Amino acid sequence: MIFYLLATVVCLVLGQYLLQTYRFRRYGVKYVTPVPLLGNTAKTLLRITAHSEQLVEMYNKFSSERFYGRFEFIAPIVEVRDVELVKKIVVKDFDNFPDRRKRNDDLDIGLARSVAMMTGQDWKDMRSTLSPAFTSSKIRLMVPFMVEVGDQMLLSLKEKMKGSKTGKLEINVRDLTARYANDVIATCAFGLKVDSHTNAVNEFFTNGKALASFSFRDNVLLLLSFNFPSLSKLIQFDFSKADRFFSNIFSRTIKDREAQSTIRPDLIHLLVEANKGKLKHEDTKSDESVGFATVEESSIGRKQINKVWAERDLVAQAVVFFIAGFETISTTMTFLMYEMARNPDVQERLAQEIKETDAKNGGKLDFEAIQKMEYLDMVITEVLRMWPPVANLDRYCAKDYNIGKPNKTADKDFIVKSGTGVSVPVYAFHRDPAYYPNPEQFDPERFSDENKHKIPSFAYMPFGLGPRNCIGSRFALCELKIMTYQILQHFVISPCAKTLIPPVISKDNINLRIKGGDWTAFECRE
Repeated sequence: MIFYLLATVVCLVLGQYLLQTYRFRRYGVKYVTPVPLLGNTAKTLLRITAHSEQLVEMYNKFSSERFYGRFEFIAPIVEVRDVELVKKIVVKDFDNFPDRRKRNDDLDIGLARSVAMMTGQDWKDMRSTLSPAFTSSKIRLMVPFMVEVGDQMLLSLKEKMKGSKTGKLEINVRDLTARYANDVIATCAFGLKVDSHTNAVNEFFTNGKALASFSFRDNVLLLLSFNFPSLSKLIQFDFSKADRFFSNIFSRTIKDREAQSTIRPDLIHLLVEANKGKLKHEDTKSDESVGFATVEESSIGRKQINKVWAERDLVAQAVVFFIAGFETISTTMTFLMYEMARNPDVQERLAQEIKETDAKNGGKLDFEAIQKMEYLDMVITEVLRMWPPVANLDRYCAKDYNIGKPNKTADKDFIVKSGTGVSVPVYAFHRDPAYYPNPEQFDPERFSDENKHKIPSFAYMPFGLGPRNCIGSRFALCELKIMTYQILQHFVISPCAKTLIPPVISKDNINLRIKGGDWTAFECRE
């Protein structure tokens, strides 16, 4: 009986798989032949090809297509490579693609009720509730907290430097930047002062690393939960314990502040105020841009609502803020340090701008000073182009959608069926020579005033696009700039024996990593 049941399941799965490949073929949609059951995910799961490199491989293979097909396990995904079509899907026809990929709401992690994973009206209401908390005026108040964390990091580095006989230190920059990101979130989101550089094994950092640094296993399980929602209740994530740790801290802090009438301009305070309807949206002039990479809030996020959320919903926002902030910042800063090490001319030009800014502002580092630094913005923007923290954007088709013909020779329009996933390969777009000449070269000049207008607005998307873009882009950019400022003001970064040049993308992690590229040398700047 068990044999017949298993045979039936296998036949049904294979039947679905064959049906989807036939459907792509029938409408002239190109695709890479998938491995049965594993689909095009096989190369990543078996660690044959890095996820980001596979995206580029398929993108380049179908250079004459507007879109093509790939398979995530047995689920068909429509991969979009035409920039105008990207614009239609993420903005103009947003109502057809309002959500990210579906998952089970009972997933036992705070992520499930976060603004990143909410769907439908719940997502719209939460986005409207939160967006006033992430404007420039609110982030300006958190800058002193970020600077204080950076000062702790500098003090720790200089103490270690005293023990160096050569005047140089070999630094694991992923560990360094992860500790910085952890401490910034501790102070800016949870109202806690944590020095992870001095107290290396503190509880906040160890749980934070477990929560934000998804293992290869966790990434695979998350993919399975997207593609097989019925399995979600059976899946146990490595970071569930850490998720509960931060949820408890958040809940306890809210109660303590209410009891003591404590006010501190951090995320907990802003979330509570937003939930009470006390935060208002700012107009475009008062909410000035913080750089080329900044994404603007849509009309959905600017809508005023009067909805009161349960505490578990507020907790979920703090959890996702931690995960997104920890991984995005530590990964981007790791790549930035790597690029500074192998591009000393760029590093010295940026160090000179930092020196001039410091002199002009009398040694004071604040939001306004960071805003005026044009070359710093160009460098950060280029790092996010070459090494975007999210390799591809995903959307979920809510109702049948005519996406048009896949190429000039096709004779039929393709209808994306309701429930089908649609993806935009960010990493591949950012490496397309049609938009970025010599894309493998680190060149901040692409984003100078003379050149940045040449880049199509929908070909650059490190923080996503459209109404579902990253709500924390302003916070992330501000944090990246402050950390860069403080490190390059005091240290020269150079390659060391462990630095791998040219870079090789690691196959051991679905997230973007350089194999052996986490190490660089630090030397005090005279």
